[in-house]
Amino acid sequence: MRISALNRKLLRDLWAMAGQVLAIALVLAAGMAMWVMYLSNFQSLQRSQQSYYENQRFADVFASLKRAPGSLADRIADIPGVVRAETRVVADVVLDVPGLQEPASGRLISVPADRRPALNDLYLREGRWISPGRPDEVLASEAFTQAHGFHVGDRFAAIINGRKRTLDIVGIVLSPEYVYSIRPGELVPDDRLFGVFWMERRALANAFDMEGGFNDVVLKLAPQAQPDDVIARLDTLLERYGGLGAIPRALQPSHWTLESELQQLRSMGIAVPAIFLLVTAFVLNVALSRALALQRPQLAALKALGYRNDELAWHYLKWALAIATLGALLGVAAGAWLGAGMTDLYAQYFSFPQTDYRVSPGVVLGAIAVSLLTAMAGAYSSVRRSVRIPPAEAMRPEPPARYRRSIIEQPGLRQRLGMAMRMILRNLERQPLRALASITGIAFAAGILLFGFSLIASTERLISLQFSVAERQDVTVNFVEPASSSAHHALARLPGVLAVEPQRTVPARLRAGFRHRDLAITGLSPDARLRRIVDMDGKAVALPPDGLVLSTMLARVLDVVPGDRVALEVLQGHRPQLEATVAALVDDSLGLSAYMDIDAVRRMMREGGTLSGAAMKIDLAQEQALSQVLKSLPSIAGVAIKRTVIENFRETMSQNIGLMITINVLFAGIIAFGVIYNAARVSLSERSRELASLRVLGFTLAEISLILLGELVILTAVALPFGAVLGHGMAQAMVKSIESEVYRFPLATTPATIAWSALVVIAAATVSGLIVRRRLDRLDLVGVLKTRE
Repeated sequence: MRISALNRKLLRDLWAMAGQVLAIALVLAAGMAMWVMYLSNFQSLQRSQQSYYENQRFADVFASLKRAPGSLADRIADIPGVVRAETRVVADVVLDVPGLQEPASGRLISVPADRRPALNDLYLREGRWISPGRPDEVLASEAFTQAHGFHVGDRFAAIINGRKRTLDIVGIVLSPEYVYSIRPGELVPDDRLFGVFWMERRALANAFDMEGGFNDVVLKLAPQAQPDDVIARLDTLLERYGGLGAIPRALQPSHWTLESELQQLRSMGIAVPAIFLLVTAFVLNVALSRALALQRPQLAALKALGYRNDELAWHYLKWALAIATLGALLGVAAGAWLGAGMTDLYAQYFSFPQTDYRVSPGVVLGAIAVSLLTAMAGAYSSVRRSVRIPPAEAMRPEPPARYRRSIIEQPGLRQRLGMAMRMILRNLERQPLRALASITGIAFAAGILLFGFSLIASTERLISLQFSVAERQDVTVNFVEPASSSAHHALARLPGVLAVEPQRTVPARLRAGFRHRDLAITGLSPDARLRRIVDMDGKAVALPPDGLVLSTMLARVLDVVPGDRVALEVLQGHRPQLEATVAALVDDSLGLSAYMDIDAVRRMMREGGTLSGAAMKIDLAQEQALSQVLKSLPSIAGVAIKRTVIENFRETMSQNIGLMITINVLFAGIIAFGVIYNAARVSLSERSRELASLRVLGFTLAEISLILLGELVILTAVALPFGAVLGHGMAQAMVKSIESEVYRFPLATTPATIAWSALVVIAAATVSGLIVRRRLDRLDLVGVLKTRE
């Protein structure tokens, strides 16, 4: 196959500028790696989710209640739009796991022993299905068994309705209902302290006096059914039986968390690569502009030989497209590798039977197409300007810059600035657009780094705010059923307990117009010192004697402001319905929260000193003794030890954010290196004759290196403050974009984060400078001086 003359010239040009070509390609490759990594994971998780839900018949509506007779199931199934209804018995228990100091929590869910569940079917990973007539056999969630090294045949103890029983694991399973398995009220999953288990329906019903009844129901809807209409009818049926409010699949905790992660992946896959593409376009424009300026005589000769403007324009555009193709291929390969690693990370939190990770042709073609379009956009103006120069004008060298007295030549500055510094500043002043492009690229690199480091600082700020300022207790306990005031005194007498603060939570539905949310209203003492209500700035919010204090996120969901009235329907006890005033809002960091004075809650419920849980300050030296006692108390439904919660939160965040920080540092370093190296190479090619002349005149290698590399130092120094501002804005935008009903990160851009981002950029600049300095050491003085101006 014959290669045309222009294509041979293209290959020679690319080889002569191999260093710049690779630097620009790496910047583009970093962006495309992000594109492939995020979007391939989005598609893989979404594909796994859809397949899993379909195969296991994941329900569309979920509802819990106090207790209803089994005969109600037929009326539920007759609701218009319901295709299938399945009733269940569900109970939360305390576990006593061998080798685990803290009390763990478990959720027991009934399943038929003689058939598979019609909805929310289990995926049997290992072992067998439970056998009829064996009440101690359970199927255990895979995450819990892996956390403890359990296998089929192992046993553990649980406090079931006040009695300690030993349960046998006969199978290890996965459930579409618990793809993301987290203990209620926790920030992140802890598979050591929370497990889900499935038990024979009759055995579980007998244990909790539910024979012939149920306390949980799931529904499958027809495709055309309206979930809100079905939920309204279902709530009406369940109201007299202590219904706690039905929810659609969209609000089911596991599904909601997974959907939020999918949306975040898709957003990141578009927003983050856009930054790299913008920098690539800048760098390509600068590099190609200088390359075409150096090839003016060749351009004129080609025109004289008969090549048309469109042929020459296509020739030089191929220069950019070749770099884009190289960058896209490198980015696809790196993105596929990083994506596979990210899939392994997601597999630790989202339990699928299998995660079919693959990079789809659409993602690959999209990466290549976006890369080529970016190259075209970056090169178009330079190519168009150069090929339109008439041949006669192109035969002449580019006219020199117009020299005139500038501000740095003023007498006051002239004496203070050395010759090298005046030469550096003069060159920057005469190339303002190129300097601006370099500053912009370096600022983006610093901004990306600051954005990543700020996430670490924000996580630490969230931990400090939540666990040192808002929640000062060491242990939190929750009761199976609301307890009398005597429980307060009983807790105070437990080993190591120094202080106890009661809490009264009630499930409720808050409604404002057509908007509503089901949640728990937390009643606290106005003078509480262990569990306090604080905002993002750490300021405590006082509880009013009457009215509600809502989290800002909940107020946004309900579209209310302080002073508005909301309908409050309690889903417990005698189920009072009333109107309450929104007394204040608190911009907190976790969940959708609603608070009331504990005495106001008790008056609303027509009860005395009832409490549903308590926050406790303890002597940490007696933590183990307290844990052993709490494990044996049948009235305790759950125990949260702050030390364990913080350790788990840090571990989870370090894995997630650690990967992100590593990628950020690597790719931001590539941006900094690519931009600075390209700027240095362009400057060297432009000033090689000038630097060679200085060497002949007696300047040392160190002095001419200062002239060349000093420019890079100034560009980097100027870019870093802009990078700090840009990074702060990016971090602020990211914190807002990941803000959800589950958590909100307080923005924390600290001097340490700014310093770390600056150090990485300086390191990249140093490497770029050393590479260019090596080329300067090998400068051919005679060859350069022979070049015709």
